[in-house]
Amino acid sequence: MRQNVLAMEIASTYLLVTFACALVAMALRLPPLVGFLAAGFVLAGMDAPELPGLDTAANLGVTLLLFKIGLKLDVRVLLRREVWFTATAHMLIYTVVGAGLLKLFMLLGLPFLDGLPWPALLIIGFAFSYSSTVLVVKVLEDRGESQAFYGRIAIGVLVLQDIAAVAFIVASSEDLPSPWVPALVLVWPISRLLRRMWSSIGHGEMQVLFGVVAAFVPGYAFFDAVGLKGDLGALVMGLLLAGHPAATELTRHLSSVKNLLLVAFFINIGMTGVPQLEHVLVAVCLLVLVPLQGLGYSLLLRISRISRHTTSRAGLALANFSEFGLIVLAVAVSVQWVSEDWLTIGALAVALSFVLSAAANRSERLADTYARILPPDAPPERLHDDCRPVDFGDARALVLGMGRVGKSAARQLVKEHGVSVLGLEQDKERISRLETKGWRVMETDASDVRLWESVAAGSQIELVVVALPSHETSLDVLNLLRHTGFEGTVAAMARYPDHVDQLTEAGADVVLQVYEGAGAQLADEAVAALPTASGWGNADDLFTR
Repeated sequence: MRQNVLAMEIASTYLLVTFACALVAMALRLPPLVGFLAAGFVLAGMDAPELPGLDTAANLGVTLLLFKIGLKLDVRVLLRREVWFTATAHMLIYTVVGAGLLKLFMLLGLPFLDGLPWPALLIIGFAFSYSSTVLVVKVLEDRGESQAFYGRIAIGVLVLQDIAAVAFIVASSEDLPSPWVPALVLVWPISRLLRRMWSSIGHGEMQVLFGVVAAFVPGYAFFDAVGLKGDLGALVMGLLLAGHPAATELTRHLSSVKNLLLVAFFINIGMTGVPQLEHVLVAVCLLVLVPLQGLGYSLLLRISRISRHTTSRAGLALANFSEFGLIVLAVAVSVQWVSEDWLTIGALAVALSFVLSAAANRSERLADTYARILPPDAPPERLHDDCRPVDFGDARALVLGMGRVGKSAARQLVKEHGVSVLGLEQDKERISRLETKGWRVMETDASDVRLWESVAAGSQIELVVVALPSHETSLDVLNLLRHTGFEGTVAAMARYPDHVDQLTEAGADVVLQVYEGAGAQLADEAVAALPTASGWGNADDLFTR
């Protein structure tokens, strides 16, 4: 009993510190995850007792994250030149560049580098060549752009990096994988069975439980049992289940669980060790690699004829260090190539890179500025197919985001008002489904200033309906419309009352709170279905009672 009370006291301390640090981060206009990282350092500095289950919760969060990536990932993306070429070339080039920079730091007398051989420097450079899957996916989800073109490129690069990390860990391990590895082919028929079961389990909590079981049993546990990384198994299981009609619903249900568990992951990063002044000095110097990392991704993507707009967003999203780098450093420590101090340096560098990345990816203005310093775009006909200008045709209205709200708005404009509508969407699967049903939908990035310059310059567009899931992206679109001089009408949706005020201030002519609008429509349709609507009084009487 006493042990339970003590565990609850420790948990209360962790929760209080984490919540307080997250509030401070938000007050400084930084994402809460920066506060979670800071909480780890604060708790380590307080010498707080270890919280039972924190490591387990962190691992569960990463496993669910990779499972979710698999559910939404099209394997064909990994085979596209802009993904496999960028991931491979960046890893090779950056490892050498990182080792060279460390050699320069060594000559300048930076601590913990003296006497390190080239193999050790290359291993450290390799450790910092990875970008963080956890951070990048969270940034993309917060912006509602995981299915944007640059988002799909970034996730594809991350998946290939994760596979390379697993290969490195297996190759560096003294223990060979189990001879039972070929038995993993059984995961395929198991996934077929799970897909059939999935179609009959209904909704709500059973969806969540199904996702957790699929990720951790035939996914994580099977791979872990044969000596492979369990996280890779969760990713593979997600890929095998992708494309199921309920996949979108499952990812939505898992989001809250995954986000809560990832709080433990970020705290863990900060609690790796209490940094000394020399650790901080080396970690800060290593941050020079972060902008070089983002620039490297951008320039490699330019080789694949990707536009400046897309390469700038992908480069900023991927400009950070990864939690996998800590695993690589742990391997280097185990073979005594580097001292244990490098684990503390690595954890601090990863945490600081998270802070920089989270701040950099909040601003579309910064991304636009960065895009302008990249090499200019080739003529439209030579650009990648996904980066070419949008042809509006005879459309007089644009609907951004063809989810449930956007689709309903487009249907109403066409059927009730006879307006020619073009839907703009980022999700390729959704576009394909809508096109088979006769919708006019094009893939484009709503944050691309060239799109809105085209709208304002010479198109027939008179109405723009913003039905995007991300409030921040909706605000960015409104700012772009105002900046490019669009003179038509702009309507936007909001989830919360304070969002209504913000969208109105940003220039929206009409803002509808989604749930309020749904309630009004429900009442209208209910009254219309009555045999007679007489005797229902009038609105003035209703509100004066």
